[in-house]
Amino acid sequence: MTEPIVVLGGDRRRGVPTATYRLQVHAGFRLDDAAEVAGYLADLGVTHAYSSPLLRSAEGSNHGYDTVDHAHIDEARGGRAGFDRFVAALHEHGLGLVLDLVPNHMGVADPAAAPWWWDVLQHGQDSAHAGAFDIDWAFGGGKVRIPVLGSADDVEKLEVVDGELRYYDNRFPIAAGTEGGTPQEVHGRQHYELVDWRRADSDLNYRRFFAINTLAGLRVEDPAIFDATHALVLELVRDGSVDGLRIDHPDGLADPQGYLDRLAEASGGRWTVVEKILEPGEDLPDSWATAGTTGYDALAEVDEVLIDPAGEAALTALDTELAGKQVDYAELVHDSKREVTDGMLGSEVARLVRVIGELPGVDAEQQTEALAELLATFPVYRSYLPDGREHLDATVAAVRERRPDLAHAVDALHPVLAQAGTEAATRFEQTSGPVMAKGVEDSAYYRWARFVALNEVGGDPARFGSTVEEFHEAQQRRAERKPQSMTTLSTHDTKRSEDVRARLAVLAEIPTEWAQLVRGWLARHPLADRPLAHLVWQNLVGAWPLSRERAHAYVEKAGREAGTSTTWTDPDEEFEGRLHALVDAAYDDPTTSAEIDAFVTRITPLGWSNSLAQKLLQLTMPGVPDVYQGTELWDFSLVDPDNRRPVDYASRRKLLASLDGGDVPEVDESGAAKLLAVARVLRARRDNPEWFAGYEPVAVTGSAADHVVAFDRGGVVAVATRLPAGLARDGWGDTALQLPNGAWRDLLTGERVVSDVAGVAADVLLARLPVALLVRD
Repeated sequence: MTEPIVVLGGDRRRGVPTATYRLQVHAGFRLDDAAEVAGYLADLGVTHAYSSPLLRSAEGSNHGYDTVDHAHIDEARGGRAGFDRFVAALHEHGLGLVLDLVPNHMGVADPAAAPWWWDVLQHGQDSAHAGAFDIDWAFGGGKVRIPVLGSADDVEKLEVVDGELRYYDNRFPIAAGTEGGTPQEVHGRQHYELVDWRRADSDLNYRRFFAINTLAGLRVEDPAIFDATHALVLELVRDGSVDGLRIDHPDGLADPQGYLDRLAEASGGRWTVVEKILEPGEDLPDSWATAGTTGYDALAEVDEVLIDPAGEAALTALDTELAGKQVDYAELVHDSKREVTDGMLGSEVARLVRVIGELPGVDAEQQTEALAELLATFPVYRSYLPDGREHLDATVAAVRERRPDLAHAVDALHPVLAQAGTEAATRFEQTSGPVMAKGVEDSAYYRWARFVALNEVGGDPARFGSTVEEFHEAQQRRAERKPQSMTTLSTHDTKRSEDVRARLAVLAEIPTEWAQLVRGWLARHPLADRPLAHLVWQNLVGAWPLSRERAHAYVEKAGREAGTSTTWTDPDEEFEGRLHALVDAAYDDPTTSAEIDAFVTRITPLGWSNSLAQKLLQLTMPGVPDVYQGTELWDFSLVDPDNRRPVDYASRRKLLASLDGGDVPEVDESGAAKLLAVARVLRARRDNPEWFAGYEPVAVTGSAADHVVAFDRGGVVAVATRLPAGLARDGWGDTALQLPNGAWRDLLTGERVVSDVAGVAADVLLARLPVALLVRD
């Protein structure tokens, strides 16, 4: 990529961040609120705040990914004046700003709030903004199909009010010269057609973000559309308000490489990362002008090294018992993706068929089935032809073997889909990503409950842990390939927070005990969907204690995402009632509640150890670490919106000030030990970046050597404990770190140790905390 500008001296905002802190800005935490925490972020040790999207978004949006107008800062978040005050506060404390940008789609839930969309609905193909949206006008008979009606008969409920067409609270424009007559007659003359929402699965004629009808795809591959949608953000980059960019969902773009090239040129090569989910073993295309990803790949590497592979057999046996058969995860993924191609993304598959047109000897039904199989079998989110051609070739071979009846159709499709830059190939690439996301992250992850700590964005639930050697290999590769890529442990999109996963990791060390508990709970509180019940019990234990309200909200979402016993579009009230009763039992049944309390009390200290280990690893590994808001203390959150709850910054400021007074806290429920580790590492990265310029594994010897992950970054040595349950049982024994001879100081505790011919004894080094950050003394 174009190398980011490095500014020498005190002003480092324009360079590569040493660390970022993610802030979710919304109407309940406005830009002025964000400005008030700037001093705290500087004290914590980050160099950049990392904000959620700030352009004008749909009313009531708590995330900002539904931009409705690219020319304004969102007023509900504080508007341009609030933004300027936020930036001024950051600059006062020497901080820069990384801004989240959404180029792929626009919010259209309320057409009246989205000027471009309103104009398209009013003027149709003659609109000045018709080219901004990816609409198949021919398929709609010259109209945009809007899936908003409760049923086809609801067209009778349309009204004309104040020169607009109304459907309850939904407002739509009326084209000039089409007034007069009944509301239904007026509707029939428009450049849009309001249809039954159920037709979105098959008859939609505009590209969406995934299967969200209210997010319409944008054609930023058109330079004019790029310029119009990026004008304000690039102005903010040029005037020094924005220093880095995070690009949302590049997989939705027609030409991600071309987009990133244009952005790098326009932004002056600012540090830019992309929200790209890499499958295990997959790399970003070398040609992309980006520093790397937003860090889901790093998250998986850290999680896996802290999970005990020895627990796989017992947890697989429990899952097999509950499911009534051994789950073939690859088959589950395939089948989940086929539900998506045949259901919610059926419109996208149908459009692919229309774009490709007739193939010799292949009828439309065969072509549709072959495309669906190719999409369901594709092993990564998408290819970027000519990059990733091997994935397409391998998928074609796999489908030919799996479905010999489709061999002719697949062979006919292969050369069409392999032609880089054609509409057919591009639309296939734009469709495979949503199929993967909806089929895996939002379906399979909720259906396979063997061990939900692994069911995380960017992970592979079938891969049960990794070795320390594999972790080192991954980090050396990271240091060589993408040393400025972001790393993370929690985001607004993770299925559960880092501390929930850290606690659940303990289950892999005591799987038999866990299985006995689960069997008892299932016997006492039966649910027909036993895998879903197992998923619920794991998440309740992982986040315990949590409010009943939060637990109920989680299980309802989990059950509907799984889609096995209830769904979003057709909720099964009777089943959901039993699911909610299971949650109530965790609070109200004396035996169950006592068992949960006792078990959580027992494993919580082990989870704290894992939390500190994973945080130290993430903050010290190669890359630019991000801290998701609030996670500098223990944070036991589940999937959104649970992970967007308010953060108590006053208590964090007070606690950090206490730590700066010299306190070395116990590892306890306060989370002070985690805050200590976060602040000490972030400050070291900020003040001594040269300490983090290399990567060499540190040898560990002795009976408990497998319980340590240690590496030298070129100035600091990071040491983290792994598999704490086994360690608590067997002890450190003669375990030692083989460091160069001499004195070393732990930046976390301030304590001094000496390495001699025997190294540094682990039991001495890690007596106070399960992690250490060593520098030469």
